[in-house]
Amino acid sequence: MVYNMDDFSAPDLVSLKNSLKQRGVKYGVPSFVDIHGISKGKAVPVNHFEQMMRGSELFAGSVLDGMLLTEADEDLVAVPDPNSVTILPWNREIAWFASDLYYKGEPFEACSRSILKRVMGQASAMGYRLNLGVEAEFCVLKQGADGTLMPLGDRPPLSKPRYDLRGLLGNYPWLSALIEAMNDLDWDVYSTEQEDANGQFEVNFNYADAVKMSDRLTFFRLMINDILQPHGCFATFMPKPFANQSGNSAHFNLSLVSTDGGENLFMSLDDPYSCGLSKLGYQFIAGILRHAPALCAVMAPTVNSYKRLVSQGQMGRFTGTPIHIGYGKTNRTAMLRVPLGGGRVECRAVDSACNPYLSAAMLLAAGLEGIRDQLDPGKPQTQSLATYSPIQLQQEGIQTLPRTLGDAIEAFATDALSYEVMGAPMFQSYVDCKSQEWDTYRNQVSDWEVQRYLRWF
Repeated sequence: MVYNMDDFSAPDLVSLKNSLKQRGVKYGVPSFVDIHGISKGKAVPVNHFEQMMRGSELFAGSVLDGMLLTEADEDLVAVPDPNSVTILPWNREIAWFASDLYYKGEPFEACSRSILKRVMGQASAMGYRLNLGVEAEFCVLKQGADGTLMPLGDRPPLSKPRYDLRGLLGNYPWLSALIEAMNDLDWDVYSTEQEDANGQFEVNFNYADAVKMSDRLTFFRLMINDILQPHGCFATFMPKPFANQSGNSAHFNLSLVSTDGGENLFMSLDDPYSCGLSKLGYQFIAGILRHAPALCAVMAPTVNSYKRLVSQGQMGRFTGTPIHIGYGKTNRTAMLRVPLGGGRVECRAVDSACNPYLSAAMLLAAGLEGIRDQLDPGKPQTQSLATYSPIQLQQEGIQTLPRTLGDAIEAFATDALSYEVMGAPMFQSYVDCKSQEWDTYRNQVSDWEVQRYLRWF
């Protein structure tokens, strides 16, 4: 069976194959993600390139999280996107391809990438394309002789490490290798910084359409640990690795552009709230706010995510993480923020453990609903919501994001948008998978509980 490959013809595939062989590529990797956003794939010798590109590689769905297939069901077929070809900077004998999954000759409804492409198609029918920029945060750690995890380098822990130049320069060898690799891929890295936790970094690169950016974030998480390995350390995208330090976010910067001329439809110089945002942008915001609790289940998808979504926790100071459903101009205490200059919306609730395809799909679908229903988000919050009392929040009608994964999944399961975006198989799979994760966690007896209660009474 020949699967849809857009405008790529047989001669195009032969040309691509020859180009890869001339560049020393020996293997192609058709790759996709499971329900968690974790990369899966196979290595295929380049001599079998055309077969691979036409869907020769089969995968047993029963062994993949979230696919709702049994051992008796047909295999899934990975069909690579030729436009996504990426030669591994750390091993140029391998070419990686983002792939769409097919089942019984049809697009697989529970394929994360296909879910995003479906919602992008809905946006295109309305004349829009979603551009997405992601602020990738991660912690780089090494393991001491006693097994203790600690930041790389000899810089002592700081109470406020953000923008620490010595910490940044002390990590130059691997940072330089990472940025060079990203720029070799034409990602256009424009800044990197020491973030708010010791050993935490953020790398910023140019935005792209939402599917391409989700492909890139998936590849980034695959790439960074291979680049770090020779330096004796590893990167973690765990949302909250340490209780007394800031967590790893992945702020999504969203804007709609016209499909014909590429004009930024969120930009406005005539904004009564002075955010630099158009009426369309405000409607988009309102749609996201309407569905914020359900969105949290995909943007903050782990038990650990909700230890990041706290105002202070064990840090003793504001974490920079939003816990309130609202928006503001440059206001970091709100879930949504319009950065200086306008023209885009930053969602600050997304963390680095997210499945980027599902997160982008849900955010886009919610925003499009806001446009269709011409919703109004009201005035932006201009003051720090972290300083509001419960009474003030109630008077302003400001609600909080879910406090646990259990709360988020309950909101997701009862929101019709979730079913509409995911489709029946992925919706049920996501609810079941994450409910099980939450139930497993809450049934554990932690060391903290034993230490506190064992001899308390």
